[in-house]
Amino acid sequence: MLQTVRSFHGAVTAPHHLAARAGLRVLQEGGNAIEAMIAAASTIAVVYPHMNSIGGDNFWLIHAPGRGVNGIDACGNAAQAADPQFYRNQDQSSIPNRGPLAALTVAGAVSGWQRALQLSSDDWGGRLPLSRLLEDAEFYARDGVAVTGTQAHNTSLKLEQLMDVPGFAETYLMDGKVPTVGVRFRQPRLADTLERLRRNGLDDFYRGSLAKDIAADLETAGSPLRLDDLQRFHARGVTPLSVEVSGHTVFNMPPPTQGLASLILLGVFDRLGVTRAEGFEFIHALVESTKCAFRVRDRHLTDPDYMQVDPRSFLTADALVAMAKQVRRDRAAPWPRDPSGGDTVWLSAADREGRMVSFIQSLYWEFGAGLVLENTGITWQNRGTSFSLDPKHHNCLAPLRRPFHTIQPALAHLNDGRVMTYGTMGGEGQPQTQAMVFARHVLFNQELQQAVTAPRWLLGRTWGEESTSLKIENRIDPAVCERLRDAGHDVAVIGAYEGDVTGHAGSLVRHTDGLIEGATDPRSDGAVAAA
Repeated sequence: MLQTVRSFHGAVTAPHHLAARAGLRVLQEGGNAIEAMIAAASTIAVVYPHMNSIGGDNFWLIHAPGRGVNGIDACGNAAQAADPQFYRNQDQSSIPNRGPLAALTVAGAVSGWQRALQLSSDDWGGRLPLSRLLEDAEFYARDGVAVTGTQAHNTSLKLEQLMDVPGFAETYLMDGKVPTVGVRFRQPRLADTLERLRRNGLDDFYRGSLAKDIAADLETAGSPLRLDDLQRFHARGVTPLSVEVSGHTVFNMPPPTQGLASLILLGVFDRLGVTRAEGFEFIHALVESTKCAFRVRDRHLTDPDYMQVDPRSFLTADALVAMAKQVRRDRAAPWPRDPSGGDTVWLSAADREGRMVSFIQSLYWEFGAGLVLENTGITWQNRGTSFSLDPKHHNCLAPLRRPFHTIQPALAHLNDGRVMTYGTMGGEGQPQTQAMVFARHVLFNQELQQAVTAPRWLLGRTWGEESTSLKIENRIDPAVCERLRDAGHDVAVIGAYEGDVTGHAGSLVRHTDGLIEGATDPRSDGAVAAA
């Protein structure tokens, strides 16, 4: 049974142990939390390739004592050539989920690393060179890693969809077959790309010789992305959204992420008067609060340049009370609505100076578009498939528009001075799991690892599933499940630790005396690496 990890000199939590170790090595060499996160993020893009890639996007929440919380939005925008007419010219009535036509948004991840590294250097005195921070990632790409159960499972599960996508079989199959757990998986072309970034700098991805090779690969494959799309992109600094929950301040990302939904969920739940965890009232209130949050999300959230409302208006006390009044304490509201999903990684780092990072990186679906670029070995995201081709839709595709994002990291300033980072993969499930972990640990005083390990649920679907039922891990009391059914919830009982459904969560909490507590998810291949 996993126990909460405790230390005073820094910690990194990640859903793959090699990524956590890569970040810890940087901390032990005197690096700060941002430097550790770049090492961990680049490594996990290699060792968990079905979940994320340097061909995806990322978002950052960065805490420094006395300086508040900074956000970095590394969400790539749609290609200049990508509009509804482009897809009609390709005889497409909707954006394909896989293949080159699904690769229509710039990959922002490397630019997110770049902006964070600049903050580290300018504000924190960061001194470790980029060559050191990318060292582990390049090594594992070239020397190989042991295939995890989740990689093997997802390769098998999605093979029919991805087999004919350019580059997929060559990269992810071995002798034409799905790799088995534990075999050595190498990515030599990606290793060469990481070496070029290490040698030439991160800007090479967007405005250097590497950018030209990436753009040529994308065009050859049939993507609408071109070199000028890469050249114009820069990650941006943003002001996080926040909400008060029982005297604690919870932060999350603004649109185009669903961070607003995570904050609404906790804000509504806090007003429902639940007094204990794990019973019917706890689960019912969180599920109904999820519905309130998702109604707002599904109607309004998109690229903030196109939004007609201020997202902060949904976080006022009056707005949250009004939503809480819609919740019936003994009856489920009608569902479903249109769901979203995805596969992602969440990581966190804390250094001995009290600086902390909550970080999330994603390809959107597992393996993203499935497109692996021929000369660079980069797997490209399919985040742009969240766009609609309907001109009346609030998230209609337009050139340079940023797509709606399910991914969002969370961070909280607790009223006793502690700082908490927490998050998970899981698309539709991210706001739900975040709320479970926060509520269990902060509001109901469960030990941190217990809050992450505890049985979870998902309202909505996962990839390959059309069901939008309330999926509940079978460790939850059957009597509670029966009460939920009686209240009108469409309950489906699943396995004990269903990470593909309920996500791979984690958390770090730093106390005022410097103690750092860390938790990882038994549903993942992760670890808390601490010094």
